[in-house]
Amino acid sequence: MKAEQLFRKTMPFCMAKFVLGGIMIGIMAVLLAIFAGIGWLFGDLGLVIGLCIWGGSIKVVHLVVMNYAGYLVKAGHIAVLAEAAATGKVPANQVQYGKDKVKERFVTSNVYFAVDKLVAGAVKEIQRGIEKVSNFLDFIPGMDKVAGLAKWFVELSLGYIDECCLGYTFYKAEQGAFQSACDGVVIYAQNIKHLLKNAAVTMLKLVLATLAMVLVVFIPVGLLFKLLKWSGLFAFLLACLIAWVVKFAFLDSYVLCQTMAGYMAVAPTTEITFDLYGKLSGISAKFKELWEKGKAEDPTGTYGENPGYDAPVYDTPAYNAPAYEAPRIPEAPAQSAAGGKFCGQCGAKNDSGAGFCGSCGAKL
Repeated sequence: MKAEQLFRKTMPFCMAKFVLGGIMIGIMAVLLAIFAGIGWLFGDLGLVIGLCIWGGSIKVVHLVVMNYAGYLVKAGHIAVLAEAAATGKVPANQVQYGKDKVKERFVTSNVYFAVDKLVAGAVKEIQRGIEKVSNFLDFIPGMDKVAGLAKWFVELSLGYIDECCLGYTFYKAEQGAFQSACDGVVIYAQNIKHLLKNAAVTMLKLVLATLAMVLVVFIPVGLLFKLLKWSGLFAFLLACLIAWVVKFAFLDSYVLCQTMAGYMAVAPTTEITFDLYGKLSGISAKFKELWEKGKAEDPTGTYGENPGYDAPVYDTPAYNAPAYEAPRIPEAPAQSAAGGKFCGQCGAKNDSGAGFCGSCGAKL
């Protein structure tokens, strides 16, 4: 199933993200009014401090909402995309199907976030360790001159790549969550150049579309604030929040569909190179940790290792060597000579009738 089809057929998830984003923007708007109002009471410096506190609260709100509800929507969308990309079919009640798949696969949010964190860290560390960004995008003329900008686009795209690796955990449901996630990262590493080329170009389109969205939203909001004689700064902040919700719900979902379609086009046919597990562990500490957790799910403890070659065992009969007794060498007889005997030990000459050597005492 192509990316455009995936996007259209999974539109319920886009709407669910839009509602979720609306809830977050509502909370942020209320907090903005509270902190800005309190800061205004203390003059310009107080207003600046209030805005800074509000800026920090945005991250907190995002973490709280995504931890308790958002992860089910996000991961559920990934589960349905992986299913649709592989089979060409979308479940009837896809939102409920996605939620059930996430709970079945990860049981709790803690497991999901543990896998997500390790995969995201591994993907970033591997990308930085394997090649320079200019090598990924050398198909664009003059890329060596804008390698820094290209690297930024690639860094942005990695967030969608790690979601594809998580999608592989739903595709390989017969494996443990950490095992299949680890395999997903290895597949990414084996196809890194192809995947990052497509993702970086898609990210360029996303950035341009986001900037255009901010301008489109800011024009009517700015005019409204001007008529009401409200602050233009708050109009711009509100426009950014609205544009972020649209990006979160629709633009991000489209990019995810694009990336997932490309990933699932190569993942099922990629033959995993077993020696990559050890090599990637040397590049990425996060991948090594992910691999170790994957081994813990394998009762044999050999997950990710090269099966190698088992030499046949032959039943060779034992050979019992016969006992061997060395022959005894008789003592050399005493050498006789005219008029005497020579000692066999020291060679001294003795009388012919002597029983013992007069020199060393040996028996003759």
